[in-house]
Amino acid sequence: MERKIYWTLRKKVLIGYGLALCLIIAVIVWSLINMVHLGNAAEAILKENYKSILAAENMVDSLERQDSAILLLILDYPDEALKQFRENENHFLQWLGRAKDNITIPGEDKVIGQIDSGYSEYLVQFTNLRSMVQSDTKKAAKFYHETVLPSFKSVRSQCTDLREINQETMFSASSTANEVADRAFWSVFTIGSISVVTGFGFSLLLAGLIVKPVHQIINATQKISEGDYDVAVKAISHDELGVMANDFNLMVKKLKAYRDLNVRQILSEKHKSEAIIHSIDDGLIVLNSELKVEDINPTAAEIFDKTPDEIKGNHLLEINKDEKLYNYIKQALETGSIEKDEDPNANILTIDKGQRQQHYLFSVTPVVAGKDKEAVVSMVLLLRDVTRLKELDRIKSEFVMAASHELRTPLTSMGMSISLLKEKAIGKLNSKESELLLAADEEVQRLKALVNDLLDISKIEAGKMDIDFDSVAVELLFEKAVGVLKNQAEEKDIELSYEPVSDLPNIEADVNKITWVLTNLISNSLRYTEANGFIKLSAEQAGSQIHISVSDNGAGIPYEYQSRIFDKFVQVKTEKALGGTGLGLAICKEVVRAHGGTIWVDSQPDQGSTFTFTVPIAG
Repeated sequence: MERKIYWTLRKKVLIGYGLALCLIIAVIVWSLINMVHLGNAAEAILKENYKSILAAENMVDSLERQDSAILLLILDYPDEALKQFRENENHFLQWLGRAKDNITIPGEDKVIGQIDSGYSEYLVQFTNLRSMVQSDTKKAAKFYHETVLPSFKSVRSQCTDLREINQETMFSASSTANEVADRAFWSVFTIGSISVVTGFGFSLLLAGLIVKPVHQIINATQKISEGDYDVAVKAISHDELGVMANDFNLMVKKLKAYRDLNVRQILSEKHKSEAIIHSIDDGLIVLNSELKVEDINPTAAEIFDKTPDEIKGNHLLEINKDEKLYNYIKQALETGSIEKDEDPNANILTIDKGQRQQHYLFSVTPVVAGKDKEAVVSMVLLLRDVTRLKELDRIKSEFVMAASHELRTPLTSMGMSISLLKEKAIGKLNSKESELLLAADEEVQRLKALVNDLLDISKIEAGKMDIDFDSVAVELLFEKAVGVLKNQAEEKDIELSYEPVSDLPNIEADVNKITWVLTNLISNSLRYTEANGFIKLSAEQAGSQIHISVSDNGAGIPYEYQSRIFDKFVQVKTEKALGGTGLGLAICKEVVRAHGGTIWVDSQPDQGSTFTFTVPIAG
């Protein structure tokens, strides 16, 4: 039964389009074959005539050069004249031979014969003229004007005649080919137009017969999408369209039964979901694939000083124009994944409410669907109030800054006092007392370094670090950094150098701060590199960034430290007490981040380390 119906519909389509399609194909093939043959014939005629025209022109050119050689002979330049005459004689005979091999039109053989005989006579006259020149120049000149020159003009005129008859034949053939091509074009155009009109009219008739029941199904489908299941499609044929109409009616009945069966369960689940969303203390927003709000709980609506009904259906940017939040959600929607950022403040949304600010930590969860769970159908945005935590963090930073600032003065006084004692009383103290005094001096210096680092990192965290951007050559930074620590490296017998970087573009950076980053990284390498080791600075371009690296062959970094080496107060434990505050790399990280770059380390224990950071190219 199904096979019979399948062929019925197929026959309708084939009968409707088969005849017109075959006619069009036949016309196209016929026209292409004739046009190809016509083009090949015209091309052959043109090529053959062109060869004869080219031969005639070259013979005229050779003949005129021989005439010039005769004048040289009369003017008493026998060697040059004979050389030029013989060269052009060979040239003339070659082209004459090609003309003889390419006789294609009536009368052409007669003209070529005249050229051949006339040229032979011309050569004989040249031989006689050559003999006269040696005995009597005046007689030779008279012979040239009365005999040789007319012969020259006659041969040249015959060569011109050869060129003219070939040109006329070529133009005639081209004109005939154009006329035939025009007739072929219009015949094909006329037959093709009739075929297209016929096929189009038949297509409209057939399309009306096929599309009419399809339109009925479309109208019924629209009513079903609006919730009206009391529809039916009339089956007016016994082919596939009739079967499809019957199956459609059966499907509508089943859909209606399914809707009536599950509507209560769906409503129940919806109420549960709404209850869960509304009961969450944090702000929760459900966005669709167009980033419009599908649902929102009261807490989230209160964040934006609106009611849930005022927000539902609006686009995310209509609620809040925070570009960082929008780009974060859009990227998650497009990729289906969340990119983690090491910056703890990266996912903070700040909202001004009068004279105070509220801070919310946002997170996004994509809701995927489909067989492979790759299509993102909606997004869940969670807003957690971290205003109190931000305030505590601010107070902590201010406290550290204030404490560090207050400790500076007494530490400076203590350092000056200890230095004075070292100068004045070191010789009066015993070995134990001197050892204690030196230890106190070292501890005071270490505390001063710690306080300075704490002040620097507090300024960075508080956003008070001033950065003076300028266009800087990378080679200048290398020279300054190496110059500062060159003597220290030589004292430890460590080779400190940098690779040539003059071909790299300038970077957009604060010279002093990037130089400080370099000197800090070099200082770390000096601590962990033994004598006869090396420290090398290098740089390379990667897109719109410059990657700057500091490499050494020192002790390397244990794997358990590499993931947190840039955290505050993290120091690699070694057998040697190398000192340091544990804040240098953390400050480096913040300085590089303030320049819009990133920093990382590649290291293997006992094989050295490579610290790399990026800075943008100037301009």
